[in-house]
This record gives sequence, C-alpha cells and structure tokens, in this order.
Amino acid sequence: MPAKIKFCGIMHVQDAALAAAAGAAYLGVVFADGPRVVTVLGARRLVESAAGVPVVGVFGHQSPDEILRISDQSGLSGAQLHGPYSRADAARLKTHGLSVWRVVRIALLSDLDTLGDAALESDAVLVEPRVPHASGGAGIPLELEIACEGRRRLVNHPMVLAGGLTPENVGEAVARVRPEIVDVSSGVERLPGIKDPDKIVRFVEAVFAHSPVT
Repeated sequence: MPAKIKFCGIMHVQDAALAAAAGAAYLGVVFADGPRVVTVLGARRLVESAAGVPVVGVFGHQSPDEILRISDQSGLSGAQLHGPYSRADAARLKTHGLSVWRVVRIALLSDLDTLGDAALESDAVLVEPRVPHASGGAGIPLELEIACEGRRRLVNHPMVLAGGLTPENVGEAVARVRPEIVDVSSGVERLPGIKDPDKIVRFVEAVFAHSPVT
C-alpha cells in the first residue's frame, strides 16, 4: 500500500477541497501556534469542505478539555499532540472517539528512546526534527538515517514522518523509511497557509511512485 498523505496547515476551503481531491488521507488544521492558526469556526468550514477526509487538529498548549470542546464544535476526527501531553491525556481523548497522534521531536539519537512510550495510547506516532525556538519541524528535514531507526523502533505501530518534506525529497524518504503516513505543510505552499496546487499534485505523484510494493 502507498504511504498515506496528510496535508497540514490548511487554512482555506479551496485548499481543503483541492487536497482532498488530490488524494489526501488526512488534512491538518493548526490550533497550536504559528502563521497557520485557525479559529474553531474556520476549522468547521474546512471540515465541511474536506469531502469526508478526516481532519486532524494540531494542539500544543490546550488542555484535554479544551481539545475535546474544539473537536466537538469543529468536527475534528483526531488530535495531534505537540507539547507536554501525557499518556493519560492521550487515553482520555481516545475514549472520546478521537484518533490520537503523539509527537516525538528528534534532535539526537537518544531522543528515539521516547518512542516506546509515545506508542502507548496513540493511534500513530509522528516523528519530526526538534528545531530550537520552533514548535514544529520548521521546514527542516529529519535525517533519514535517524528516521529509519525510528521506523525500526516503531515496528508494528503506525509512523508519521514529518519535517521538511517536499515533492523533490518525499520519494526518497518514503522509499527508505517506509512510514505509514507522510505529513507536509510548508513543502506544498506558495506562501505560509496558501497551498500550491502544482506542488500538491507533484507531492502525491512522488509518494505513490516511490512507495514500496508489499
């Protein structure tokens, strides 16, 4: 099966519809921080424009109660947990029907030691670079050797590879790391929060062309 694709940082209904039509398995809307933050009402409109593609909320500082409120009001299908969220927080969100992606940010090989804990009470573990003074991958790729080691440690658990992916480099990343899901935001944009239709199509083509056949 080809790797699934999550287009994150969606802010506009036309981009949600475009990404869904292009083959997205997930869309992402940001409630954490940065230039792509949306409102609850904005997220609701994006969910309605997603043609049934699940929409994942990216959270960094909200409490579990607030995540549940936002998800209920906007129609989110899942929560991507950046920040100091615990296994208990993740378990609580799961019991309320949300798909939960726990995030591990990698700067050193020793950071991979936290993957085992992150796999508990999660539906997937998102692995991305840890960039100083940035809450996400900041458009910087994770070294593929480190990503491959992360894949080995997450055997039998879904892995999401994020950080600095573009139409030009995602093929190699998919072929070497073999994540179940790849997550892209700035790599398919013209400007922050404004997606580029041509880059979206080329990204999808690259993922499908380089996904290993099993």
